[in-house]
Amino acid sequence: MSATGIHPSAVIEDGAQIGEGCVIGPFCHIGSSVVLGDRVELKSHVVVSGKTEIGEETIVFPFSVIGEIPQDLKFKGEETRLVIGKRNRIREHVTMNTGTEGGGGVTRVGDDGLFMAGCHVAHDAQVGNRVIVVNSAALAGHCVLEDDVIIGGLSGVHQWVRIGQGAIIGAVTMVTNDVIPYGLVQAPRGRLDGLNLVGLKRKGVDRSDITALRAAFQMLAQGEGAFQDRARRLGAETQSDYVQQIVDFVLGDSDRSFLTPG
Repeated sequence: MSATGIHPSAVIEDGAQIGEGCVIGPFCHIGSSVVLGDRVELKSHVVVSGKTEIGEETIVFPFSVIGEIPQDLKFKGEETRLVIGKRNRIREHVTMNTGTEGGGGVTRVGDDGLFMAGCHVAHDAQVGNRVIVVNSAALAGHCVLEDDVIIGGLSGVHQWVRIGQGAIIGAVTMVTNDVIPYGLVQAPRGRLDGLNLVGLKRKGVDRSDITALRAAFQMLAQGEGAFQDRARRLGAETQSDYVQQIVDFVLGDSDRSFLTPG
């Protein structure tokens, strides 16, 4: 390493902005429109291209490709972006693509995430804070993952799907519809099987809120009327902020149906 933390074999194109204290390992390639925040570390053989920003103290492991163009045949070379937040850990062979004009132009990843080996974040995805995507899982274009979501290994999330805060998706699961906050989804075709009770307890959620969430889940599962109608009735009755979060999510805008309790 040189005194600046940049290995002599690394290629940094003119125009790239490198923050203070960055470490850029052997055989990395950084494009001309890349911005690295302070103390970002690229281990080795990392490619960062396109109009990509990586927040401070993020670590990217070998053979990851960050900021390449979308895997979308509608993409015609327009200038789009990838914005990655702070303190993320991006493990080996991860790919993250820039956005598309039709999807808002920005793929966005929050802070403090863990993206395990071989996972993929597609164009225009919006990923929150403290998200974990396990090995070889894939997020398709335009997905929305709220804070504290966990995606199990070898799972796939369909285009435009929203996954609410604190939800957990089991391994080897295909998710084709929206998932309520704090939901637990498993089975090959994605079945809403309950609540992420382990995650709620680890988060220190009060017992009264967990009890309210259990009751809300039962009402959504067994109440009369359409799923949205049950949610509206639930919103009129609840005094729990956690339950209200589920209600707001169900009644929000979406291009997909919901995984419903069965």
